[in-house]
Amino acid sequence: MKLLITGGAGFIGSNFIHYILEKYPDYQIINLDKLTYAGNLDNLKDIEKDPHYRFVKGDICDKAIVEELMKDVDVAVHFAAESHVDRSILNPEDFLKTNVFGTYTLLEAAKNCEIKKFVQIGTDEEYGSIREGSFREDDPLEPSSPYSSSKAAATLLVLSYYKTYHLPVIVTRSSNNFGPYQYPEKVIPLFITNLLENREVPVYSYGLNRRDWIYVLDNCEAIDLVLQQGKEGEIYNIGASINEISNIELTRLILEMLGKPASFIKFVKDRPGHDFRYALNCEKIHNLGFSPAHNLKQGLEKTIKWYQNNEEWWRKIKSGEYLKYYKKQYEKS
Repeated sequence: MKLLITGGAGFIGSNFIHYILEKYPDYQIINLDKLTYAGNLDNLKDIEKDPHYRFVKGDICDKAIVEELMKDVDVAVHFAAESHVDRSILNPEDFLKTNVFGTYTLLEAAKNCEIKKFVQIGTDEEYGSIREGSFREDDPLEPSSPYSSSKAAATLLVLSYYKTYHLPVIVTRSSNNFGPYQYPEKVIPLFITNLLENREVPVYSYGLNRRDWIYVLDNCEAIDLVLQQGKEGEIYNIGASINEISNIELTRLILEMLGKPASFIKFVKDRPGHDFRYALNCEKIHNLGFSPAHNLKQGLEKTIKWYQNNEEWWRKIKSGEYLKYYKKQYEKS
C-alpha cells in the first residue's frame, strides 16, 4: 500500500509513520509537511534513509504539489493542522487557511485521483464541552475556539465529499494525545520539560478542567485499525476512557513522578472560551477490536523517560521563539 501522510513531521504524524513502517515494512510512505514551527524532521531522523519513506516539503494548500503526490498513492491520512488553541485565539486566520482550505485542496486532489481511502484526523474538541456523560459520533458539534471550529468545518467538508462525490472517507476524533515528539507547548511535554529545568508549571483556572488522555501509539493503533477495517463515511471516536483526570490532578501526578514539590505550580489566568470537560464514547472503535494498551501512568512513565533521554531534542525547541512567546504570556498572568 502507498500512503500519503500529511503533517508527518508533527507529533502524531511522525509517531504514525514510525508505527506503520514497523508494522508494515513493505508499505510506501510519502510525508508531505510544510515544516512550520511544530514540524520537526528530527522526529524522523532514524528513518530518513528508509527506501520505503520519502519526505516532501510543501503546503497542503498548494494545489500543484498536492495533486502531483496524490497521483501516486492509494490512501491519504490527513494529520496536517494548526492545532494549538491559544495560538488560534491570537491568530485565527492561519487555522482557517490550513485546517479548512488545506483540507479542501486535499479532498479535491483525492477525488480527481480516485484514491481508495481518505482518513481525516479530527479531535474531540469539535464536540465542545460536556459536563456529564460522553459524546457519541452522531452528536452535534459545538466547538468553542477558532482551532476546534476550523477542525469541525474540515470534518463536515470531508463528510460532504463522501455524500456528494462518493469519495471513500473515514473520520477519527481522538481525545488528548501525549507521548514522544510532542512539541513542548502542549501541557504534558511543557510540564515535563519545565520541571526538568526546575521551572514552574502554569496551570489554567486552578486546574479544574477535565480531559481524557490517550498515549499516542495507542491512537496510532486505532487509526490503523480504522484504516484497515473502518467503514466508509463513518466517524470513529478514539479515546482511552480510563484516563480521564482533572488538570490539577494531572499536574500533581507529573510532579510526583519527577519528585518535585507542589510549590512548582503557578496558577495563571484562564484562557477565553476554555472548555471544561471533554469525554468520548468509544464503543464504536471498541467494536472493531481496539483496546488501549496504556493507562495514564504507564503512558506518562514512557513519556517522561523519553524526554529525559532526548534532552537535546526539546532544548533546541525551547531555546527558540516558543520560549519567548510563552514567557511573555505567563508574565501577563
